[in-house]
Amino acid sequence: MKKLKKLILIFLIINFTALGIGSWLMKNGPQTDWYLNLNKAPWTPPGWVFGAAWTLIMICFSIYMSYLYKQIPTTTILGLFTFQFLLNVGWNFIFFNKHLILIGLICIILLTFLIGFFLTKYYPVLKQKSLLILPYFVWLIIATSLNAYIVINN
Repeated sequence: MKKLKKLILIFLIINFTALGIGSWLMKNGPQTDWYLNLNKAPWTPPGWVFGAAWTLIMICFSIYMSYLYKQIPTTTILGLFTFQFLLNVGWNFIFFNKHLILIGLICIILLTFLIGFFLTKYYPVLKQKSLLILPYFVWLIIATSLNAYIVINN
């Protein structure tokens, strides 16, 4: 149990660092004229939902990764986690900072497939604990649809 608590703390620090870096890289993206003037999907949630969602997602994902890494402590797991980190952080820079909405869409699609891979590949190992990654996967499906709408309608 002590090792699990330590892993959860480590993954929480890494995941919330990713959120911080992503936020820093997008600067004031959601408040910029560029973003405010985009034709956005009618189902785009209010801004506060993003913060609340990402907080819940990163708590659940940290616990999920801790259980997974405790069961399978391999460089493959850490490599996939690192790729997830880079895609997650990179999307903010690509979309909000560089305004490369199509490349952002490709990035978020890759991230969605990667989280879907975690969900399905490691379900036999984690069973019901795999539900911890479900909020991340569902949110990415919504975020992908929002990004796709922007690509199609702008």
